[in-house]
Amino acid sequence: MTRSDSALVVGFDLDMTLVDSRAGIKAVYDELSARTGVTIDSDLVVSRLGPPLETELAHWYEPADVPAAAALYRSIYPDLAIDRVATLPGAQDALAAVAAVGRAVVITAKAEQNARRHVEHLGLPADDVVGDVWRAQKGEVLRRIGAAAYVGDHVHDMDAARLANVPGIGVATGPCDAEALEAAGASVVLPSLAAFRDWFSEHLLAVE
Repeated sequence: MTRSDSALVVGFDLDMTLVDSRAGIKAVYDELSARTGVTIDSDLVVSRLGPPLETELAHWYEPADVPAAAALYRSIYPDLAIDRVATLPGAQDALAAVAAVGRAVVITAKAEQNARRHVEHLGLPADDVVGDVWRAQKGEVLRRIGAAAYVGDHVHDMDAARLANVPGIGVATGPCDAEALEAAGASVVLPSLAAFRDWFSEHLLAVE
């Protein structure tokens, strides 16, 4: 699908862009630690959210044990995390602003089934969810759907936008501050998605 045969499309990251998932993820890591007997600093984990699950687990488990730990984590996740995750300021409004004129697509490293659970549970007005993708893979999805921009909180989200040759819209609500997002090539850095609608109307919609 390309821009020529679809409405305006904007991609959004999920964790720490649309939702504050720290409490939910922390609860899952604490349970994972208890079940496997492996010490995990869950406070440290939630301070650096963004990369794929297996990347984080590799800090705590031997390489051969990572796949089993990841499978257990994902099986625990729905019961412990979904109710503990909340939308970030402006998330609903940002998605609604895009959905009113085009398509808002969530593109995340989180397992797609769990990402969809969050979107449905929180009533986020997203048109689609693509999970299990990170950095260059996100860039491939952005190209495939003909996205006009990608919104994210991590420097690798800005990498994904650059690889797709679209503006990266940084939000300073995650582990990467405004300076880091700008250094990674963000076209603009917003303090939160509460500022997205005005930027969207003035900059992205204006060039359509």
